[in-house]
Amino acid sequence: MILIGNGTVITRDVGKPFFRDGCVAIDGKIIAGVGNSGELRELHKGARFIDAHGGLIMPGFINAHMHYYSAFSRGLSVGGAPAQNFNEVLERLWWKLDKALSLEDVYYSAVVCMIDCIKNGVTTVIDHHASPSAVGGSLFRIAEAASELGVRNCLCYEVSDRDGRQVMEDGIRENIDFIKHAARDESGLLAGTFGLHASMTLSNDTLEACANATGDFAAGYHVHVAEGPSDEEDSLKKYGKRIMARFRDFGITGPRSTAVHCIHVNDEEMEILQDTGTAVVHNPESNMGNAVGVSPIIDLCARGITVGLGTDGYVSDMLQSWKFANALQKHAQKHPNVAWSEIPTMLFDNNSKIAGRYFRTPTGRLLPGYSADVTVLDYRPPTELTEANINGHLLFGASGRAVTTTAAQGRVLMENRVMSDIDEDALLAKARERSKKVWEKV
Repeated sequence: MILIGNGTVITRDVGKPFFRDGCVAIDGKIIAGVGNSGELRELHKGARFIDAHGGLIMPGFINAHMHYYSAFSRGLSVGGAPAQNFNEVLERLWWKLDKALSLEDVYYSAVVCMIDCIKNGVTTVIDHHASPSAVGGSLFRIAEAASELGVRNCLCYEVSDRDGRQVMEDGIRENIDFIKHAARDESGLLAGTFGLHASMTLSNDTLEACANATGDFAAGYHVHVAEGPSDEEDSLKKYGKRIMARFRDFGITGPRSTAVHCIHVNDEEMEILQDTGTAVVHNPESNMGNAVGVSPIIDLCARGITVGLGTDGYVSDMLQSWKFANALQKHAQKHPNVAWSEIPTMLFDNNSKIAGRYFRTPTGRLLPGYSADVTVLDYRPPTELTEANINGHLLFGASGRAVTTTAAQGRVLMENRVMSDIDEDALLAKARERSKKVWEKV
């Protein structure tokens, strides 16, 4: 039994969202109770007590779209003429980087990002992976890192035609092998879905092969949709239909599928997303950095589509992603009162719903029966903190770097900013060594 208390508990439950001098009781991997610190300490006298020192005690964050393989891009200069559009960003950076990765690089890229996740209070990640020169076993190396570091992961491999038929077929096989493996896993840390790159790099033959390969698995698909305008243009030119109609016709949509970005979707495509129960994930920093446009998330949310929040590999700080998403919508719509409620709903409610499509134990709430994923933030409010203004404090006063303690499935991964059970310096030194070799290949 572990108690995390002496702080303000924010449960993210509408029934009882707020406990002053609160505490979370953890029994094994599950939350056993939430309440007053003194009362729970009296009830569980022999339990280990982790002191929040007056900070905020919250559910672990969920990142609904991540690219671990991007870690070694930090500080990388690929040389040559700067990219002038999104396709050139892909061709001149990402499609060079991912092709340079070995299985060992895949592992350390994941380790680097998961360390960052823990430091930012992220306990669940839905990752989208690519390493065309090392496809077979790549998801299993990421899963190895997840097991060692304790971060929950739903993984998939990015199937694409851009590296030839053999790599495409290897990608299908890696997805299927890992989906089967994750279905048998009893740790609660792993799940699998089927990864696809984007419509513009997926032929009809490949989509049919993917649909045939998944059969009755019902694992769903994780695919980029209309991130740049060229994706829709390519679909219309080659197939005479827009992306979501094309994907619907191949069975790619559905209640366990995720369409990432959806910046250039039209009304008809939004209806398809709504009718099929396909989720959407918004990645504001990435969209701004790649200059691809602004996702119509306000409209998507208004239609009842489950829209989550991700980082696309840019960062692991979900509070930062919230800040960017909030400012981006206000800026794009030239109105200061939009996006106040939609973004926190995406982060705290919809990310939990999306994770619930893949993992058996619910996460994203501090409630009895939920997975014991808890994060503590060193935040002391300069103004009154109430049930009504929690989001305002988090949006304008907190950040991922305020996290002091992170627990996932009851395992304490970081306490008082000290990582547990790993040699962080040694792992980062090894990552620097591996990244130098990757840069030489790029």
